[in-house]
Amino acid sequence: MTLRLPALLRSPGLACVLLGALASCGFAPLDWWPLSIACLAAWMAIVHHAASLRTAMARGWLFGLGHFTVNNNWFQHAFDFQDKMPPVLGYFAAVALALYLAVYPMAAAGIAWRARGKAGPDLPYVLVFAAAWIATEWLRAVIFTGYAWDPLGVIWVPDQAIAHIASWIGTYALSGLTIAFAGALLLLWRRRRWTAAVALIVPLLLQPFGYRTRPGPAAPDAPRVRVVQPNIGNEARVNAAERSLETLIRLSGRPGPAPRLVVWPEGLVTDLLESGYPDWVYADRRPFGLRARIADGLGPRDLLLTNAPRLGFDDRDRIVSAANSVLAIGPDAELHGTYDKAHLVPYGEYLPMPWLLKPLGLARLVPGDMDFTPGPGPRAIEWPGFGPVGIQVCYEIIFSGAVVDEARRPRLLFNPSNDAWFGRWGPPQHLAQARMRAIEEGVPIVRATPTGISAIIAADGTLLATVPHETAGAIELPVPPALPPTLFSRVGNAMAAIVALLFFVAAIAIRRRRR
Repeated sequence: MTLRLPALLRSPGLACVLLGALASCGFAPLDWWPLSIACLAAWMAIVHHAASLRTAMARGWLFGLGHFTVNNNWFQHAFDFQDKMPPVLGYFAAVALALYLAVYPMAAAGIAWRARGKAGPDLPYVLVFAAAWIATEWLRAVIFTGYAWDPLGVIWVPDQAIAHIASWIGTYALSGLTIAFAGALLLLWRRRRWTAAVALIVPLLLQPFGYRTRPGPAAPDAPRVRVVQPNIGNEARVNAAERSLETLIRLSGRPGPAPRLVVWPEGLVTDLLESGYPDWVYADRRPFGLRARIADGLGPRDLLLTNAPRLGFDDRDRIVSAANSVLAIGPDAELHGTYDKAHLVPYGEYLPMPWLLKPLGLARLVPGDMDFTPGPGPRAIEWPGFGPVGIQVCYEIIFSGAVVDEARRPRLLFNPSNDAWFGRWGPPQHLAQARMRAIEEGVPIVRATPTGISAIIAADGTLLATVPHETAGAIELPVPPALPPTLFSRVGNAMAAIVALLFFVAAIAIRRRRR
């Protein structure tokens, strides 16, 4: 049977761009995941009908161009706060990023086209497409330091039953299952009811594994966590370090009978809080005095975590490195641990190929003349009464399988972020990805951002409390309990390879049996 495409789909190039754009509506803030599934099914049909490998790959690239341009529209907003480059450049940057990211669905489409059935889309084609999507999405997360923003599996975060499958197989493999769902819809469209049923078996059989034991209530004597959101945007922070500090201290509240973990957002504390630097660095704001002001509002068992810069010097007291760090301040006004961000944002926190890009007038988006230096990777800070607290700064939380210190599983993950860069679409997308990390690892996550969305997330991804976007406030709850280590937390993204391999082997077996 020949698939009869609607009139719109008879212009395949334009159709692929439109389908890709509409498929992005399955992510936050819209969460229209049924639309994404339908668009993916139609795109898979168009790829199958390509006359050549080159045409199939072009259709994959066009789908990716529409998809990533819309999905990353918040990228432009970051340029509104950069004096060295005009804001209008942000629109071109968003499209330029999509031009590159579209390479990955292009590769998946090319691989799937090679496995197509001559009579029309069939089960092996769907399975190979799912396997290829897993492989290419994982590659997108690692090549050129990776850009893992919004893998397809994140569309299921609002549907806890399906999203929790990620605790077994991870987000990238869940993305492959999503392609299998879309492929099943395509097979049903072609009236291949039996093969559609088979295509649905794997995801439906896995769905019961998504139902995990929910975390129990916190113990009566559990320590508390307080998340502060001052609603101070990037444009309001210029020459406003004192106002930011006063607002943060005020919203941090007063100590109570239980120990508290007070967490502040990324990007608001720009003063140096670490002692031991040359005197000329500090100007008139001495680090111990600043720490003492912060510690004045802490109880004897409290700990405060804040983002702030750290510097490195050579033996001549010259600055040779800078780090985007989190510092732990105790009630004694001393530092009790530091974490340096390891996964830095290219073009944001450092400029790749500066020898080429600086002469062209390009600069990194974060203010300053020195690129940040990456830290060693996931680390935990331990404090009596809390246990190990893992830290992932901003963008780091989007990397599936790379957020936890394997040698010391954290009791809690803290994710300070400056989502004021991200417009209105970015913050809910960032929050959804943090929720997926909680599901994968079985660890609660707290997010603190200057303008929102700040949140306390349970170990199963449930939102326990939030401060809405562009709202000043604070939330405080007992520290949510962690769950036992998940299968994914033990195996990591090897699960993506296993699922992709199973799909591929099943496709080969079915094809050979039919021959």
